[in-house]
Amino acid sequence: MEFKDVIKGRESIRNYDPGRPVDEAVLRRILEAGRIAPSAANRQPWTFLLISSTELKTKINACYPKDWFRDAPHILMVKGNRDQAWTSKFDGRNALETDLTIAMDHMILAAENEGVGTCWIAAYDPAVLREVLQLQDNEQVFAITPLGYPRAGFEKKRLKQRKSFDEIVRFL
Repeated sequence: MEFKDVIKGRESIRNYDPGRPVDEAVLRRILEAGRIAPSAANRQPWTFLLISSTELKTKINACYPKDWFRDAPHILMVKGNRDQAWTSKFDGRNALETDLTIAMDHMILAAENEGVGTCWIAAYDPAVLREVLQLQDNEQVFAITPLGYPRAGFEKKRLKQRKSFDEIVRFL
């Protein structure tokens, strides 16, 4: 698929086929896209968690109790360690969120390229994940997404409007 088509075609999927897990080779290609993502000072302060077990997914579902989220055969999480991320000497800004965003975006676009649905979720209860995953104080889950194939008959709508090029770009 052309990269421009991947970007244009990607949308949040909220309708997963629970009986159709994603093949391991496809999952590995998606995770590899995150592995090779750039990070500040090449620190790579991340761990990618791919949850497929029914037992662990049931516990994790409490962080975002939506029926369609439960239906996804896999959940992908990007976990980071703030102590491992680069910090600017000028203003003390830690690059963890930026690094994790880049990695998650790479994986979401790779999933789109593979025909696998995703939905970037940031509105989850972090306390649930902290307990279930037994995170250390310096660790945090920054983003999660279900991974799975849309149900049969589901069609993408691509209803969202985007501002025009001239509204958002300035050549200086």
